[in-house]
Amino acid sequence: MNLANKLTLIRLVLVPVFMVFTVIDNTETRIFALLIFILAAVTDLYDGYVARKYGTITTFGQFMDPLADKFLISSAFICFVGLKEIHVSAWMVVLIIGREFLITGLRLLAASKGVIIAADRAGKFKTSSQVAAIVTILIILCVNSGLSAYYGMEPSGLLEKSGTPYLLGFLLTWSPYWLVFCVTLLTLISGLSYLYKHRSLLREEIR
Repeated sequence: MNLANKLTLIRLVLVPVFMVFTVIDNTETRIFALLIFILAAVTDLYDGYVARKYGTITTFGQFMDPLADKFLISSAFICFVGLKEIHVSAWMVVLIIGREFLITGLRLLAASKGVIIAADRAGKFKTSSQVAAIVTILIILCVNSGLSAYYGMEPSGLLEKSGTPYLLGFLLTWSPYWLVFCVTLLTLISGLSYLYKHRSLLREEIR
């Protein structure tokens, strides 16, 4: 097994560890979760670079690399839904994951007809926005746990005050909702873009 494929498998192995550390309301574990996610995201960039540079692109890598990416991103958003402190709604995560299933199915359909659907600009921007949102939310979770553990302050309690404390409380409790909301819109736009560009495949299949 080449280096690129090993990096992909490492990313898959990191996912359950990342999920456990994320859901535990502890400053140290959430910092570890943030570091693990960043490490996993770096392996995503590096494995593709290694495979192209050394000509070690394999069928296994082409299949597992995007699957590992989706697994990592989906696991993060699913964890966020379970954390009531940040108000991330399940319907947004369902749409994000549903879009991934839909486009994966479209790619499989295209591949069966000898057509390769490459990631376009909208798709790459969607992925970048998802990673940026997840990193930001993980930082917010670290701050929330730190405030609770070291200062005895609950972010939701800051909403009962006025001025700067209220603004801080709002950012720490509700900004994740709006971040994921924006990511959901970008994800849906990207998905619709893929469907529109390759609508001929769908028409042919329906006929």
